Amino acid sequence: MTSQLKQVLAAGAFAAGMLLSNGGAQATTYPLTIENCGRTLTFDQAPQRVVSLGQSNTEVLYLLGLADAVVGTAVWIDPVMPEFADVNSKIPRLADNDPSFESVVGQKPDLVTTQFQWHVGPNGAVGTIDQFGELGIPVYTAPADCVDKDNTTGGDGTREDAFAMTSIYQEIEDFSKIFNVEKRGADLIADLKQREKAARETVANIGGHHISVVYWFSSAELQIDPYVAGQKGAPGYISNILGIENVIKSDDEWPTVGWETIARADPDIIVIGKMERRRFPADNWELKMQFLTSDPVASQMKAVRNNHIVVMDAQSMNPTIRTIAGIENLAKAIKAFGLDQ
Repeated sequence: MTSQLKQVLAAGAFAAGMLLSNGGAQATTYPLTIENCGRTLTFDQAPQRVVSLGQSNTEVLYLLGLADAVVGTAVWIDPVMPEFADVNSKIPRLADNDPSFESVVGQKPDLVTTQFQWHVGPNGAVGTIDQFGELGIPVYTAPADCVDKDNTTGGDGTREDAFAMTSIYQEIEDFSKIFNVEKRGADLIADLKQREKAARETVANIGGHHISVVYWFSSAELQIDPYVAGQKGAPGYISNILGIENVIKSDDEWPTVGWETIARADPDIIVIGKMERRRFPADNWELKMQFLTSDPVASQMKAVRNNHIVVMDAQSMNPTIRTIAGIENLAKAIKAFGLDQ
């Protein structure tokens, strides 16, 4: 994000007045009806009490200057964006991972947002949409987790079509309409698009160079098959934008693939996820590094021998607003490794 836009979005962003339209932008007309993941949501006014289940949703709300409306958060992988550390610390964190249904309802929300359908969906770990609906609480699901995606296949689901940042932009547009801050939404989207364009241009010389990559998010245990990115998730989008090849061909979001298979593909770059979450031992990026340099199979890959290992914010590897930062991070690494020459 440009420093100018940070100043525009952060300065006074948490005053109650930010819930109103700004800068001469056209005001939302209520009641507002939007389509979300195959459902119709209607708002008679801007929500005043939001529980946000998912770090990306929460950060989008903060970037739009809507922190005053957030009364609870959950599902955190990384620290919040630095510019929002202070305000985030004052908002109740219901859980680092999965909150209880009762803790969410206890905040008396007039809107629940969820980043993943496996938290709130047909078989949600927190609850179902119908359960919240019975209490008159609408649920907004991030389009990135439902558009062209089958979440009934188990695990993290299977994408029927590749993720694109358009689904993140749709979420920003929806929130900006729901909360009557459309000018802010338009400015944020424009800034993200410009950042993506600039990152792509930094590696424009890749041309005919064949560069391959594998994205290691985590592992249930360090010695077993890792969770790596398939073709159609956020890492697939990052790869396509930069003109490089993801060696994992699965359409699953995060399939498990053996190190012998990965070693045979022998990628030029290994991207490892860095996160604050500690659900699995391999959530710790330093343990990932130790494994790569000591395992008899992994240590022989050229990416390890050449130290072409990129540590990436795990949220950038999910379909989130931070995916743009992932593009920037990997583009800089490709330049630093001299692989674009």
